[in-house]
Amino acid sequence: MAIEIGIVGGSGLYDMEGLTDRQDVHVTTPFGDPSGPYVTATLGGRRVAFLARHGAGHRLMPSELNFRANIFGFKTLGVERILSASAVGSLREDYAPLDIVIPDQFFDRTRGRISTFFGRGLVAHVGFAHPICAELAAIAAQAGRTAGATIHERGTYVCMEGPAFSTLAESQAYRAMGFDIIGMTNLQEAKLAREAEICYTTIALVTDYDCWHPDHDSVTVDMIIANLVQNATTAQRIIAEAVATMPATRGCACARALEHALVTRPEHVPAAVKAELAPIIGKYLT
Repeated sequence: MAIEIGIVGGSGLYDMEGLTDRQDVHVTTPFGDPSGPYVTATLGGRRVAFLARHGAGHRLMPSELNFRANIFGFKTLGVERILSASAVGSLREDYAPLDIVIPDQFFDRTRGRISTFFGRGLVAHVGFAHPICAELAAIAAQAGRTAGATIHERGTYVCMEGPAFSTLAESQAYRAMGFDIIGMTNLQEAKLAREAEICYTTIALVTDYDCWHPDHDSVTVDMIIANLVQNATTAQRIIAEAVATMPATRGCACARALEHALVTRPEHVPAAVKAELAPIIGKYLT
C-alpha cells in the first residue's frame, strides 16, 4: 500500500499512538538529512509517514531544521498530503490555551532560512497567495470538531526566527497588525510543500498567550509543559480522525502547483539539477 499522508509532529508530539506495522525508514536527500527517520505505518487503514520535526529528544532548534530535507523526504516516500502539528502562542484573547487554530495565512519574520528547492540553474516561482490547502484544512477542522476540540478556522500565523520568544514591543506590534498566532516553523514547510506539489495544513496547538497578555508573567514552565502534553493528546485524536476521513483523491490545485511555475528553458537546466529534483519536476522536465 502506497504511503499517502505525511504527519509532522511538533513540540510535545514526538510519536503517534495507533500506528501499526511500524517501520523506521531513513531517507537520503540531495539537501542532507531530515530531522530523523520517518516512521512509516498504518493509521485508520491508510499508510502514513510520521516525522518528529525537532528530532529525537527535541534536539533541533527551529533555525537548525533542514526543512528542504524533511519535505523532500516526504515527497520521495510518495506523500501527497501533510498534516503538520505545531505548538503556538496566541495573539488573541479569544484564542485560548488548549484551543486549536487552522490558519490560512502566514507572515514571514524569519531571517535567511532556505525555503525553496530551486536555484542552481533552475528558476521557479510558485503561487503562494493562499499558502494552506483549503481542502485539507477543512478536513482537519472537521476532524477537530469531531474530536471535541475548540477549533478556530482561518487566521494568520506569524513565523518568527527564534529561538527566543518575542519582545513585548514585537508582540504588541503583531497584534496591531492583526495577526492571530505565532510560531517558529511552519512557513518554510508550507512553501516547500507547495513547491513539491504536496497539500499542507497546520494544526496549531495553542500552549499559552504571547507576552502581550497581562497574565503572561504568571505562566510557569510547568503550566506550558502540561498544555503541551494535553495538546499532543488532542492532536493525535485530530490527526487520526483526519486520516480516517480523508478522501482517496485530491480535488485541489496543489498537485499542479508547478504547472506554470518553471521559467527556465528546459535545455538550459543542468542535468544534475534535473536528476536531483526528479521526484518534484520529473513530470515536467525529463
